[in-house]
Amino acid sequence: MCRLVAYLGAPIVMHKLIIEPKNSLINQSSNAQEIEEPLNGDGFGIGWYNPILTDVAGVFTSITPAWSNRSLRSIAPLIKSSSFFAHVRAASVGELSETNCHPFSYKNFLMMHNGDAGDFEKYKRSIRACLSDPMYNWIKGQTDSEHLFALFLDYLNVKLQSKECSADVIAEALKEMIEKLEAIKKEHGVTEPSYLNMVVGDGERMVGIRYVSDPSTTPLSLYYSEGLKYICEDGQCKMVPTDAENQSTLIVSEKLTSLAEDWKQVPANYFVLVYNTLDIQLKPIFNPSSK
Repeated sequence: MCRLVAYLGAPIVMHKLIIEPKNSLINQSSNAQEIEEPLNGDGFGIGWYNPILTDVAGVFTSITPAWSNRSLRSIAPLIKSSSFFAHVRAASVGELSETNCHPFSYKNFLMMHNGDAGDFEKYKRSIRACLSDPMYNWIKGQTDSEHLFALFLDYLNVKLQSKECSADVIAEALKEMIEKLEAIKKEHGVTEPSYLNMVVGDGERMVGIRYVSDPSTTPLSLYYSEGLKYICEDGQCKMVPTDAENQSTLIVSEKLTSLAEDWKQVPANYFVLVYNTLDIQLKPIFNPSSK
């Protein structure tokens, strides 16, 4: 069901984030520790920002396993950014193709997903019918993830007509996406749970979700770190105290460092909002009285 790493903060070399850690994303592609199926070899993707040149993210995807891709190992020591999205795929919906690899990009937004929308094929047509023409035509692949991203973007684009982009606005659009998904599932009589561990960002802020539609079911693992500097030396990675200028935040499927105190678990059915100041806030997706 895939693994992901999202980073925002002081500029860092890609290699330090996705290859050097003992439990790096590269290692999780063949030996994930916190999911039943340890193999995530159905392709990978990396997204990053270079705001000096453009606010649009660069994306590199491949259908080869991350552990064996020579190009990834070649470019990773040469790319430095203040925001990375990285994902290794275990295909559940959609064939093995680059168009189905995460992260997905639209203008200055990146999105990646770990999990699935239960029985997606039973209501895929209904999801597509909800989309605006631009977002309908934007979709290139087959995954539930890309379709849900398009649905989210439609809600977000409406909000951005009257509001400045913020982590709160992104969270509002994600909530509306989830509500629409569950309403459509209900219309089609689908009871299979949806697992939506997602991260959306624009290079300045990001929002993560740890969601499962069945409250009796444990959601997939998701952690975050905050207020510290991430360093990795000779494979030994840790979070260390630092000043505000060098702080960083990570949202990850699995802990990258061995110290438990470096990481906090995102509660079930919560957002983790990372603001452009790197301040973090946890918010329930639904108010207890409404769900």
